Amino acid sequence: MSDDPCLLTAVELRGRIVRKEVSPVEVTRAVLARAEALQPKLNCFITLCGDEAMAAAQSAERKMMAGEPLGLLHGIPVTVKDIVNTKGIKTTFGAVPYKDNVPDQDAVAVARLRAQGAILIGKTTTPEFGSKCLTDSPLFGRTRNAWDATRSSGGSSGGAAVAVASGIAPLAIATDGGGSTRIPAACNGVVGLKQSNGVIPHSQVQDAFGNQTYVTPTTRNVADTALMMQALAGEDASDPWSIGVPVPDFVEAAAPRGDLRGQTILYCLSPPGRPVSADVAGAFRASLDRLAGLGAELEEFSGEGLDVEPIWRAINHTVWRTRFEKLVAEHRDELSETFVRQIALATRVTGVDYQQAMFDRTALFRRVQALLARGNLLAMPTLTRTALPIDQDLFGSIEIDGRNYDSVRPHWFPWTMPFNMTGHPAISLPCGFGRDGLPIGLQLVGRFRADAELLRVSALFESSCDLLSRRPA
Repeated sequence: MSDDPCLLTAVELRGRIVRKEVSPVEVTRAVLARAEALQPKLNCFITLCGDEAMAAAQSAERKMMAGEPLGLLHGIPVTVKDIVNTKGIKTTFGAVPYKDNVPDQDAVAVARLRAQGAILIGKTTTPEFGSKCLTDSPLFGRTRNAWDATRSSGGSSGGAAVAVASGIAPLAIATDGGGSTRIPAACNGVVGLKQSNGVIPHSQVQDAFGNQTYVTPTTRNVADTALMMQALAGEDASDPWSIGVPVPDFVEAAAPRGDLRGQTILYCLSPPGRPVSADVAGAFRASLDRLAGLGAELEEFSGEGLDVEPIWRAINHTVWRTRFEKLVAEHRDELSETFVRQIALATRVTGVDYQQAMFDRTALFRRVQALLARGNLLAMPTLTRTALPIDQDLFGSIEIDGRNYDSVRPHWFPWTMPFNMTGHPAISLPCGFGRDGLPIGLQLVGRFRADAELLRVSALFESSCDLLSRRPA
């Protein structure tokens, strides 16, 4: 086990801090030094809050030495995506018009991490308002992949995944509206969970009832994800879907015990007509073999009717138009062409189109429910290929095994968007590497609000392969 606090998991750090083998001040100082050293190379932060972090670490150390009760995350560094409100610390949404925005209160998720003793070290990069699967913006430039500077970090939570993958902090708050946690997790070889609707309250969303976006954990392993879930889960009056949702023992559930005998996992490589690279297909087959080796019964399902990007876009872009049309009119020259173009696309969506998409969303939920009545979980690749080039254009073509395809979203991540709309828990786990040396992700989907069971299966899968020992250079 490493003695470098930057390379320890949150669970390991927690144990060492409780045993007084390492102090919160030592950990925070080391993590901030690593962040400052790597930021010029990776560009994964919009704001580093070193003074505030060191003050919080000193307070945490005093509490520890005084024998006061310690929170679940006492002294553990965390980053927060710069789309999630942090009291007294800039929250820019990755957008130039908000470059000086300072919230007067924390989002519920941030407040809960602070209450459990976590130490915020910085705000991670996001494209403007989390609006695409690549992490770049006129405000800060481009965020580079932790494994290869010529590749994208993915998005929109690219900074969160890169900070975790590169050993800057073990825990990150991300967000996910169509894959924004799972996409960069797959690109950077970390764990990204989009939990069930309501499990972690979303206190900033404007349409709470029709919401398909989530505040999420990103970590290096499943045990750390469970630790974050334990701190973040639980009802809050701001989120109607969170009310009455029980909080299980996520930490206990994520202990890799037992096997998968008696479990049926339904799998599908891709929706019809969506190509998958040979590397991803190979890693997916190997992942299925590992699940079968753990005792699971495997059964293929058809991806027919699950290529849902048009439905997702009709809902999502209508929300964006409502939120941002005035901003674009007033700040056109400060916003990226890609962001402006996406808002413009929503003008083609009528009220009838939007409501039909909501009807289709309900039908999609029922389709997934029917699948999960046949099987305990679903399995598919998170992405159809490894990380895209650093200069990828969202409206450009995407290359898969030497062939070019139009439209990045439906060709790169057809499998992430469905579960934002249905609310089922979906996790991206490292499952291998491509010939280009870049990570590949496996997505597992659980039954609605069976997040603890999804973490149990994920922990067993993780323990069946030795991928976590491999780190980016």
